[in-house]
Amino acid sequence: MIISTTPTLEGHKIDSYCGIVVGEAVMGANVFKDLFASIRDIVGGRSGSYEEELTTARKLAFSELEHEARAMGANAVVGIDLDYQVIGDKGSMLMVSISGTAVKTTPR
Repeated sequence: MIISTTPTLEGHKIDSYCGIVVGEAVMGANVFKDLFASIRDIVGGRSGSYEEELTTARKLAFSELEHEARAMGANAVVGIDLDYQVIGDKGSMLMVSISGTAVKTTPR
C-alpha cells in the first residue's frame, strides 16, 4: 500500500478514486506517565513515555487507514492528513486521526 501526503503519486497513474478513508486511535494517558512528564516539563528533556504512546497510536491509526483502503479495493492512499489531539476530561487521552483518499493506481 502506497501512502502519501501528496495528491498524486510520481510514476503512478490514478485510475479511480475509491473514497475517503480514516484511521483513528485513542490512547489513555496513565497517572504515572503524567507525573513523570510533568517533572520533565519542569527540569527539561523529552518525555519518552508520551512519545511511545504517540508512536503506538500513530501506527494503529495508519493500520486502520490501510485496512479500510484495502476493503475498498484501493492500492494507495493520497492526500494524507495527520492530526494529534488531546481529548477527555482534563486532557487524559491522546488521539491520532489520519484521513486521506483511497485510490486505485497503476505504474506508468
